[in-house]
Amino acid sequence: MLTAADPPSGEAMAHANGIDICYQSMGDPGAPTILLIMGLGMQLISWPDAFCAGLVDSGFRVIRFDNRDAGHSTRIAWGQRPRLLLAIARGVVGLRVRSPYRLSDMADDALGLLDVLRVERAHLVGVSMGGMIAQCVAARHAQRLLSLTSIMSASGNWRVACGRPAVLWQLMRRPERPDDPASQLDHLMHLFAVIGSPAFQTDREELRRELARSISRAHYPTGLYQQLLAIIASGDRRRELAKIRAPTLVIHGADDPLVPVAAGRDTAQHIPGARLQIIEGMGHDLPRAVQELLLKAIVRHCRDASRISAIP
Repeated sequence: MLTAADPPSGEAMAHANGIDICYQSMGDPGAPTILLIMGLGMQLISWPDAFCAGLVDSGFRVIRFDNRDAGHSTRIAWGQRPRLLLAIARGVVGLRVRSPYRLSDMADDALGLLDVLRVERAHLVGVSMGGMIAQCVAARHAQRLLSLTSIMSASGNWRVACGRPAVLWQLMRRPERPDDPASQLDHLMHLFAVIGSPAFQTDREELRRELARSISRAHYPTGLYQQLLAIIASGDRRRELAKIRAPTLVIHGADDPLVPVAAGRDTAQHIPGARLQIIEGMGHDLPRAVQELLLKAIVRHCRDASRISAIP
């Protein structure tokens, strides 16, 4: 296992579940906590600063962190080259897929971070793979959750979760010049153009700045492929979702080309009492207008769940 260099200013390291996790805590430590869990290959800074500030201004403590194999958290040395196409083929037909870890291990990372920070119960908000990780925590550790919000995520049911082939190909392909930051940036800009929200305008220059910031902070494509293996190897989790008892909000874009909206409906269907919110014109990204919609929905959901938990 390898851990990246010391975290940037304003961030900290915690040792949990046998690895080092880079995190950032914002807001009043005594306020209800929202743990933000990011998606495939993304870093804690992929949660937009303005979005996090909006949650803090709404009265919450916000914790965002780098998953294992991303950012400045521990990088898992597996010693094998991920064979993604073979893994996908085996996963689709229900065969065992080898991986360095699974979503359950990443869920234990998130829970371990809460332990280190002495947070007994939290609202969990996860996007894409982060939603899957949050679902695992909710299913296995019900007593630690105030609420669950699963965004543009899935249950592991391949029948509804497969994105458009061209999008999946773009996700798995490498930049033209893998070691060149400019080529890496062009590759990511093209990917976000493919998965973006058709009804919500993206500020291309702002997106370019944020992606360049991520590349400069900690670019680690191997981690993305190993995280993808973890998703595939974790298989169909619908039976596990049926164990979730936390108040749950499932949010999905009607025009998501990577994780189809059917996956959001499927997720909500298998979590008892879950509420489904479909956003027309939303894809698989977080442009400013989508952030505003998510902020309102999450704040309302977390406040409602907090009131329910306070009832004797």
